[in-house]
Amino acid sequence: MKAAVFVEPGRIVLEEKPKPEVGAGDALIRITTTTICGTDVHILKGEYPVAKGLTVGHEPVGIIEKLGRNVQGYEEGQRVIAGAICPSGYSSACLEGLHSQDGQSAAHGLKPLGGWRFGNTIDGSQAEYLLVPDAMANLAPVPDALTDEQVLMCPDIMSTGFAGAESGNIKIGDAVVVFAQGPIGLCATAGARLRGATTIIAVETVPERIEMARRFGADLVIDFSKCDPVDEIMKVTNGRGVDVAIEALGLQSTFESCLRVLKPGGTLSSLGVYSEDLTIPLAAFHAGLGDNRIVTSLCPGGKERMRRLMNVIASERIDFGPLITHRFGLEQIEDAYELFANQRDGVLKIAITP
Repeated sequence: MKAAVFVEPGRIVLEEKPKPEVGAGDALIRITTTTICGTDVHILKGEYPVAKGLTVGHEPVGIIEKLGRNVQGYEEGQRVIAGAICPSGYSSACLEGLHSQDGQSAAHGLKPLGGWRFGNTIDGSQAEYLLVPDAMANLAPVPDALTDEQVLMCPDIMSTGFAGAESGNIKIGDAVVVFAQGPIGLCATAGARLRGATTIIAVETVPERIEMARRFGADLVIDFSKCDPVDEIMKVTNGRGVDVAIEALGLQSTFESCLRVLKPGGTLSSLGVYSEDLTIPLAAFHAGLGDNRIVTSLCPGGKERMRRLMNVIASERIDFGPLITHRFGLEQIEDAYELFANQRDGVLKIAITP
């Protein structure tokens, strides 16, 4: 089969690999649609380490090609998705409800991110076929009424963006700011609206993303190239600050800005993937006396999470279709990476079809 493989920093290339062998609890799915994530770009740049030769990608939509002998409740030929986080369902982390932190073991010690396996610790979805481990915990059937592209955001960015709103414990009537309106930030904006926030402020400078932020529920968009967003947010909130600040870019500057606009007792919900140390400034942190919370989220996975997200899509309360701005065949994956990594041509998400 053809697969997009990490060779070395700066090189992800299309190669031939053997089709995976199916174990008793596994399922082999034929990929019909997948996409590239910002995390894949971190891998491409060498900012997040993975093994050389690994197939990258973690957002699969496909059709069951073959089921392991112990897998029940599914049929070959069935259309399914699996989350970027594919928990086993029986680890200590899973039984505590922390599906994203699955994968810890006495043999390997404590391993954060253990639930993120596709394109991290096992071969991922930017290929013609994908092996899904622990299939009964992870495969979610796609309703016939929904297209591949409609559900393509569920495995990662929709789950991640919504998790930022959920972890921030947004309440009805809250004021919320989301720093950066890339795909995950846009999903966080949509999640804030669904959670009941009534003042949603987005911070962005790219015109296409500003327009998309308004479409997804932002009441106000602040262009950080034209003013100081911290000053503007404090004016908008009459000096009170926001209840929840969501950081969706992964930079020191946006993390620090989130701290500076929080009300006393507010929550910073961090979704960014950081590639260097963060510093917490003394004044913005109120010397540790502000009753503030800093929470982080890795997107929840598993079939139940996927079912719920597809319910949101089916309800038509939000349409993530406009996030797909470009389409490539798998054989064009290297061109797709070049476009996405350099954020050219107004790209938001790319649909990749083998």
